[in-house]
Amino acid sequence: MRKLVPAVLSATVLLAGCQGGGGGDTTTSNAAFDPATCQGGTLTVLNQGGINHLDPARLYTSGGGNLPSLLFRTLTTRNRQAGEAGTKPAPDLATDLGTPSDGAKTWTYHLRDGIRFEDGTPITAADVKYGIERSFAPELPGGAPYLRDWLQDAASYQGPYKQPDGIKSIETPDDKTIVFKLSKPEGDFPFLATATQFAPVPKAKDTGVDYEKHPISSGPYQVESYEPKKSLVLVRNTHWSQKIDELRYACPDRIEVTSGLDSAVINQRLVTGAGADASAVTTDAVVGPEQLAQLGTGSELDKRVTRGEFPSTTYLAFNTKKAPFDNPKVREALSYAINRTSVVNALGGSAVVGPSTTFLPPQKALGYQPYDFFPAGDGGAPDQAKQVLAEAGLSNLSIELAYENDDSEGIGPKVASAIQEAFKQAGVTVKLTAIDTATYRDVTGKPATQPGLSLATWGADWPSGGPFLIPIFDGRQIITAGGNFNLAQYNDPETNAEIDAINALTDPAAAAARWGALDAKLGKLALVIPLTHEKDVYLVGKNVRNAYADGWRGQLDIARISVK
Repeated sequence: MRKLVPAVLSATVLLAGCQGGGGGDTTTSNAAFDPATCQGGTLTVLNQGGINHLDPARLYTSGGGNLPSLLFRTLTTRNRQAGEAGTKPAPDLATDLGTPSDGAKTWTYHLRDGIRFEDGTPITAADVKYGIERSFAPELPGGAPYLRDWLQDAASYQGPYKQPDGIKSIETPDDKTIVFKLSKPEGDFPFLATATQFAPVPKAKDTGVDYEKHPISSGPYQVESYEPKKSLVLVRNTHWSQKIDELRYACPDRIEVTSGLDSAVINQRLVTGAGADASAVTTDAVVGPEQLAQLGTGSELDKRVTRGEFPSTTYLAFNTKKAPFDNPKVREALSYAINRTSVVNALGGSAVVGPSTTFLPPQKALGYQPYDFFPAGDGGAPDQAKQVLAEAGLSNLSIELAYENDDSEGIGPKVASAIQEAFKQAGVTVKLTAIDTATYRDVTGKPATQPGLSLATWGADWPSGGPFLIPIFDGRQIITAGGNFNLAQYNDPETNAEIDAINALTDPAAAAARWGALDAKLGKLALVIPLTHEKDVYLVGKNVRNAYADGWRGQLDIARISVK
């Protein structure tokens, strides 16, 4: 999906969306942590992003999300560990990762014994099916779109309020079994089954658009109070048991979330650690310049930092249907000219981003294979770029670069200026065109209005090469009406066939190798210029224990944090 700005419970959370192989530096205070005795205390969460929705149908999250994962269990969830182990899905409500049949076009799940809603009602397969069907309702927009495409005959389904007969390709032969019939093989289905749309919803308690005022919990916590975009208070769900949910530790007795705060304020409060802030964390305010300057000095602050990597890439997107970018030589020349060091510096330095010459970020689960077909070195190779342009009979090239008019998404004026200067060294004149951030995706995502060259960013919905490469390079994903992410407008039957072949694989390791090979093949075409991959650095309060970045999204896993 699009790059995830890790907003709490946002409809665009980058699973989500959304959202890799990042490790987790645990704080030194973790030595005394014991999940068997970690219960107690209040965890404070300080965030920038607003709590826009609490309805699982409207949340674009994968891996169960972060805070959503405390309320909603799904068929599968992330493995909740740092590093490579954390990039794998794990059973949650289901007893296993699902049984594929019919060449991965059918997936069967069986529910665990003893799982219950917050009111003590047993969770059934029908509740999971109904929760999924709600996510199709136009009244509840915002969720991940995959099921509409993947399920047989579901593309036109309008949800249970308009079509109460439901989706026939989801079968529930008994209370413990749910079967999904897909229109094509999908080996990544266990990853998709982590999405919040797979959370059960009791039909009898569904109040439509008002359901989010108090959604019925299947996780370790339930809602005590909720003020949209401002605050959320969670307390224990007494009908949840760690005996049948070994992945969530659920240490704090209470979790209090405040949103809409400035990132600088959040980080300063975490540094100071006064009062409740001593037991505070953030899920979306990465460490700012002031705090970064203090790290690595051996200070007390070094003991309260955790580092991860969300699988995302910032890149330059060529519209190959527009001159001069329809000429491969132009794309190759600009690839040589790029100065990735200046881009890294524009984005805050090597602590928060790393240079990328591949479209897939450097994470094993995605299938990363290193390559650099147009080596620009640390500072660009302008002479090589000039030579390629001369071979193509081009000189005095002038181009236009579109970018967002602010730097909030990392594709704004700072990066655009760095690129303009790099291309200038190669004799290429760049006219900068700022587009309002609020409408940027509308303009760049519609082929009729798409610029020839634009800054873009992409994050994987789950740790696999598929959600990274398919939206960007599958020609069947080109959407002419708007919302298009295949900005190269690249449509190659051989590439499309390889995508289908990889999708049929149910072995993640085998699929990863094929995704990496496909990335390298596409990289030779210079359809994009990869610029950087993301690194995430978070601070935690001085009383927080077991704080680490999970391997799935590179963010703190609140389900395992303790404040006791």
